[in-house]
Amino acid sequence: MMTDLFLSLLSRRAFDVSADQLIVGAIGTVVVAVCAVLHYEVMRTASWALPRLRIRRQARVLGVMFAMLVAHIAEVWIFGLTYWVMDGWPEFGRLEGPVDEGALDFIYFSVTSFTTLGFGDIVPTGAIRILCGAEALAGLGLITWSASFAFLEMQRDWAEFRRPSK
Repeated sequence: MMTDLFLSLLSRRAFDVSADQLIVGAIGTVVVAVCAVLHYEVMRTASWALPRLRIRRQARVLGVMFAMLVAHIAEVWIFGLTYWVMDGWPEFGRLEGPVDEGALDFIYFSVTSFTTLGFGDIVPTGAIRILCGAEALAGLGLITWSASFAFLEMQRDWAEFRRPSK
């Protein structure tokens, strides 16, 4: 049994990582980190500023949601612009399909990756697939983070709403 397993492992293709894959992985790590820091700062600022504004509770909830949407749009654009820049180096891979080199094609692909929707009309090939996977994972995490933040902010506002007014 162990001999069969050992022979099976020996006959498999090598688990090689190319320099292009390492570079794309490093770029992906930096872009994910930038988006996470941006997201944190937007949440921190919204959490600090919205309660200090003299606006109705409903408007504060809408302010939280608007801040989160703006953060997500900025993050999608950061990834989309990264795809556009990387498209200049074909050795990193390409986005194949109906892409005519316009910026909105890269943003569109970024939205479908970030939200893990993935229509499949534009398909990544080569090492750039690593960035696509990183974006899907980051998008899932950041969207979930936004939902948790919105829940906590609404819970705080609703607790305030239930207190008797003076």
